[in-house]
Amino acid sequence: MAFKFRPPAPALLAWALWAMGTGAAMAQKPGSIERGKYLVEGIVACGNCHIARGPQGQPLFDKGLSGGRLFDEPLFKAYAANITPDPLTGIGRWTDAQLARAIREGVRPDRTVMGPPMPVQYYRHLSDDDLAAIMAYLRAQPAVKNAVPRSQYNMPLPPTYRPPLKNVKAPPVTETLRYGAYLAEIAHCMECHTPRNDKGVPQTEYLGAGGTVFPGPWGQSVSRNLTPHATGLKDWTDAQIARAIRDGIDRDGKAYKPPMAYGFYKNISDADMRALIAYLRSLKAQAFAGKG
Repeated sequence: MAFKFRPPAPALLAWALWAMGTGAAMAQKPGSIERGKYLVEGIVACGNCHIARGPQGQPLFDKGLSGGRLFDEPLFKAYAANITPDPLTGIGRWTDAQLARAIREGVRPDRTVMGPPMPVQYYRHLSDDDLAAIMAYLRAQPAVKNAVPRSQYNMPLPPTYRPPLKNVKAPPVTETLRYGAYLAEIAHCMECHTPRNDKGVPQTEYLGAGGTVFPGPWGQSVSRNLTPHATGLKDWTDAQIARAIRDGIDRDGKAYKPPMAYGFYKNISDADMRALIAYLRSLKAQAFAGKG
């Protein structure tokens, strides 16, 4: 006898859809490894810097987040740290409090202060729950031994990145603009898309206006204007913005160059992408014409 598909009764269908939604929510339970995976492999994009690299800059995924990537700039020669649980060369001996302080306050267990490109000023916005989730994910990764050189700076580092943090909460997802701003902070979008002066100081009066030059094996790339200006995203559709963030493809079909973390941002959920785009559209429309 031939099998005939019977569509589920409305009540059963409704239950199934509810269960699917509940399962997705459970996978993102606050502080969970699953939530940490979504953040690290998505919008926070830790691996964009911390995944080990080969001689041509190619990611070595089998070596995980064991670091070593060099950022050779006029103001610093920095190496991405090993953030696997290796006890000798990674974070294996760090307490949760030490790891939390390193991520959100930029201070290592030996009390030395981290410098760029670690975006401490943005990670300060990480909620307690999301910070706990990221740490849970990092602790669950394979330990990889990889001794990384100490970074060197030709610029003064701050003695601290402002007072210690505690009791940080993310805005409710229902408050779209505030939640979108939170996502932009932990994705450190403005780290690259806000112009800097010759001393490396962000010119926050031009928030999101782009213009920063990034040299690398790819040649040079320039961060684009993310504000609703005519030279920015004014005439872009939401779908075009989402494609640019996730796939690194301009609305004209042109591929963008690194260091934008497309390989991670492709994992941003549709709901988070909508909030992020809403925030970008709320920025002051402006262009940046020079160093300042």
